[in-house]
Amino acid sequence: MTELKNDRFLRALMRQPVDRTPVWMMRQAGRYLPEYRATRAKAGDFLSLCKNTELACEVTLQPLERYPLDAAILFSDILTIPDALGLGLYFETGEGPKFRHTIRSEADVAALPKMNAEVDLDYVMNAVSTIRRALNGRVPLIGFSGSPWTLATYMVEGGSSKDFREAKKLMYGQPEVMHRLLDHLADSVIDYLNGQIKAGAQAVQIFDTWGGVLSSWAYEEFSLAYMNKIVAGLIREHDGRRVPVILFTKNGGQWLESMADSGADALGLDWTTDIGNARARVGDRVALQGNMDPAMLYAPPARIRQEVADILRRYGTGSGHIFNLGHGITPDVDPANAGAFIEAVVELSSEYHR
Repeated sequence: MTELKNDRFLRALMRQPVDRTPVWMMRQAGRYLPEYRATRAKAGDFLSLCKNTELACEVTLQPLERYPLDAAILFSDILTIPDALGLGLYFETGEGPKFRHTIRSEADVAALPKMNAEVDLDYVMNAVSTIRRALNGRVPLIGFSGSPWTLATYMVEGGSSKDFREAKKLMYGQPEVMHRLLDHLADSVIDYLNGQIKAGAQAVQIFDTWGGVLSSWAYEEFSLAYMNKIVAGLIREHDGRRVPVILFTKNGGQWLESMADSGADALGLDWTTDIGNARARVGDRVALQGNMDPAMLYAPPARIRQEVADILRRYGTGSGHIFNLGHGITPDVDPANAGAFIEAVVELSSEYHR
C-alpha cells in the first residue's frame, strides 16, 4: 500500500506525539456541501449513491478538496447490515430509514441468516478499496459500523423512534431474545469491520447512536457488552500498522470509565460532556474524540473560533485528542462556517503540542 503522508490522526488515536490536534467531522461528506447534493442527484437517491462505488468515492473525497482535514471516512450508512440480513431497507423522504420487515420474536431472530460481509456487502468493500486507492496516502481512511444495540433498535422498531417502545418491550419482556439478536449482530459487525479493514480501512469507529437511551445497568448489559465483544474480535494489525478502534456512544458520558475498559483505543464524546473532565476520568487509557456542539456551526466564525479555543484549552497539552463535532454536521450549515471551524483547529492547536 502507498505510504501514508499524513498520519496525524492515527498517531493521536495511539496517544503518540503530533504537531497539532488532528480534525475531521462526522458526516463530513453530506448534504451541507453543494457538490455532494449534485452527486447525490446524479445517483438518484441515497441508497443508490451508497451502492455506486465511483460516486461513493467521489463524495468521500469532496470535503478533503475544501478543507485541511486529517482523515476521510467511508461514505455509507449504518443500516447496511440489517439490509444485508434481509430486512429490506428503504428511505421515505422526510421520514428517514425504514424496514419492510421487523424483528419482534424468537422465530424472527432464528430466521436471520449468517452474514458474509465480503459477499453480502461487497459494494461497501469495493468502495473502501477504491477510496483507499484514490486517497493515495493523503490521509487515513476510517471505516465504521453501527453498534449492535443501535442496529437492533431500527430492526425491532422498523425505523427510527422517539421512545424505542418496541425495542425496550423486547429487551425487558424477552431479554433472552434481545440477547440472541444482539449476539447475532455483534458477529455480523465483527465480520463487517474486519472486511473493511482487509479492504483498506486504517481505523474503525463503532457508532452507538442510541446507547444513551438506556438505563445504566441496561447500557452495560445490552450495549457495551456487545461492543466489548466486537473490539475483542477485530483485526488490530494490518499492513504493518495498528488499526485503532473508536467507540462513540451518544449521550454516553456517564459510562466513560466502563467504555475505557473495552480495549478500544479512543472514545468519542458528544457535546454534553466536558472534555477536560472526561480526560481526568479516563487518564491516559484512551484517546478522546470530540466534542463541539454541531449547532455551534450556526454561529459567526469568530464565535466558532472562540469555542474551538475553549475546547482545546479544556483538553490541555499533549496528544490523545482528535477534534471533532459531538455528532454529525447538520445539512443546513454554511460550508464556510465548517471551514472556519477546521481552520481554527489547524491554527490554534499547535501550541498544545510543543
